Amino acid sequence: MKSHLILAGAGHSHALLLRMWAMQPKRRPEGLITLVNRHITTLYSGMVPGLVAGTYSRNNLEINLWRLADQAGVALVIAEITGLDPLKQKLLLAGRPPLSYDRLSLNLGCVTQEPKATSGKSNALAIKPLEPALSYINKAETSQPTTPVQLVGSGLAAIELALALRHRWPKRKVQLQAKPGRIPLVLQQALATAGVNLLQTAEPAAAKENPASLRLHCTGSQAPSLLAASGLPVDARGRVRTAATLEVLDFPKIFACGDCAVIDDDPRPASGVWAVRAAAPLGRNLEASCNQKPLKPWRPQRLALQLMGGFDIEGKPTAWALWGSLCLGPHPWLWHWKQWIDRRFMKRFQLQSMASDVSSTDSSMLCRGCAAKVSATTLKAGLDGAGLDRLGTAPEDAAVVPSSDGAQDKPLLQSVDGFPALISDPWLNGRLTALHASSDLWACGSRVNSAQAVITLPLAPPELQQQLLAQTLAGIRSVLDPQQAALIGGHTLEARESSPPPCSLGIQVVMSVQGSPQSRIWPKRGIQADDQLLLSRPLGTGVLFAAAMAGATNPADLDQALTQMQTSQHPLVDQLAALEASHPGHLHAVTDITGFGLLGHLGEMLGNPAENKPKLQVQLEAKAVPALPGSLELFEAGHASSLAPANRNAWGLLDPQPQLSGPAAVTLNLGAITKGSSQHQAILELLIDPQTCGPLLISVSKQLSETLLDQDPHGWWPIGRTVAS
Repeated sequence: MKSHLILAGAGHSHALLLRMWAMQPKRRPEGLITLVNRHITTLYSGMVPGLVAGTYSRNNLEINLWRLADQAGVALVIAEITGLDPLKQKLLLAGRPPLSYDRLSLNLGCVTQEPKATSGKSNALAIKPLEPALSYINKAETSQPTTPVQLVGSGLAAIELALALRHRWPKRKVQLQAKPGRIPLVLQQALATAGVNLLQTAEPAAAKENPASLRLHCTGSQAPSLLAASGLPVDARGRVRTAATLEVLDFPKIFACGDCAVIDDDPRPASGVWAVRAAAPLGRNLEASCNQKPLKPWRPQRLALQLMGGFDIEGKPTAWALWGSLCLGPHPWLWHWKQWIDRRFMKRFQLQSMASDVSSTDSSMLCRGCAAKVSATTLKAGLDGAGLDRLGTAPEDAAVVPSSDGAQDKPLLQSVDGFPALISDPWLNGRLTALHASSDLWACGSRVNSAQAVITLPLAPPELQQQLLAQTLAGIRSVLDPQQAALIGGHTLEARESSPPPCSLGIQVVMSVQGSPQSRIWPKRGIQADDQLLLSRPLGTGVLFAAAMAGATNPADLDQALTQMQTSQHPLVDQLAALEASHPGHLHAVTDITGFGLLGHLGEMLGNPAENKPKLQVQLEAKAVPALPGSLELFEAGHASSLAPANRNAWGLLDPQPQLSGPAAVTLNLGAITKGSSQHQAILELLIDPQTCGPLLISVSKQLSETLLDQDPHGWWPIGRTVAS
């Protein structure tokens, strides 16, 4: 029976579950499986103290959820979970529609439990969630180099963090406030040896807070409050109560494990050890539940060995081993053991890229999004063969809809665009498609007034198709509504071939958009001598997504690209329209950079060189062309979009034209970059990289360029100018 299983949160249990499905696809339940997490990565908590101390870098303990979900055949939704409606079977998300599920698994981790005595009164920051706390610590590295550090907590996590901060900041005063009798003598001695001031007090508030200090709470854990608010059964710490099968009491088809849950008849403290051990029984019972088979109970071990890292008097790494009340150490061999265990855990997620043995011509490796365009050469040949060569020789971003009476007072513009699903999140994919299609009208000086959509859904049960359609349409509306545009209709189709999991990647959206320019239609051609060329955002989406299929893209770089891509550029159109009104005749040409890359679309702006009278030359500054983080490094490593080979024909613009006298249409000023170097080649690849939701490119007078850059210095990048050749 196919259904929708949602994994809420990317705790250790869910991360290991995805790894198991990647390694053993036959164990993955049928139907759509979606992982929802607030970040594109998840942190392995066992190495966080080492990160704080400076022993590890962030990428040493980050699990790449994008790649892991892709290899497991699971859709990934990056969103903040705000609530749960178990009666309607919906997971509530921030800033977007809820997700419906047939089965749900909760592995949300925990948050720091604030001491009652300081609740609502303290300026301290909780250590969990980890991401804000780590950002806080990193910011304090330079902004407050001598500020004392105050920690509150009595557990091993608080001790380990205190030792880590002592090692990181040897010249700062570090104080740990703990309850009397909670810290073993051997660990008290370790704190004293490291120079951590231990203050044992019954209530943290009894110690006078220093407003100028860095204050962190590491005072135990509790489950996120949204679980109790949803009506699920919880214990005193808000953890969801489950049966031994990990199914939530009184809520069949909802499972929970890790730090946000507790087995009602066999409770264990929140710990990564039990979260890791829960992965196998969780996977087994999710598979059984989806197949309507009996669930099997799991009894976790009573005690677990805990290894706590720290530093000796000379600042060298050491560790302690704790088993119940027994504490051994410190000893450097224990540290090596702990390090071996931690690195082995992370190595389990370094799955060999499924792309490594696949030909670049294999359909599974062909790029999606706007990189799925037909090449410019194939397009032109097809148009010529159909007798529509004029569409290829004078391409426009949008076309004027002919009027029956010939009136052109307020022309109606129309364009169409779409592509195979770029990502597995149907809502975000719908949003990206709508933004990409709207860009054609924006490049003509128009907002979108109305739109229609043709949506092809994958082969799936009607219930799943309904969810995918609703999410896709909601994503489209998230773009149209701020422009006060209406989705006035469309069409739905069903694919005739099964798509590989997740089935949400089988969605294809094509949109027709209509609108009228705010003043005049901005031309694609019309570049003049002494114009300044400005780009509205960095390039590089093509290579980032191409390399992501091979597991080579840094997840933080991919996350930044997605953030840029889903940001609407219609406010820039309003800005340009307002400035054009005060600077008439200064905006000469506009286009948007999409599948054919910067050079390809710049060539469309220049037109046929033989008809370029007076002849103009574009001078691009190589170092000025903005690139998304990580993209140039990927080019230098040999990665490129599957459309790049065809787009490289546009490099001909950089060479003198044999049939014409004079220089090339475009020159690339390298500056300090060595010609023929890998850096030079990377810039060339960037210039033809296909863009999804790419930038606007404008050609304006020097005066208007200066005004734009003064108004919004971070909104436009000057990349070159034009000269009479």
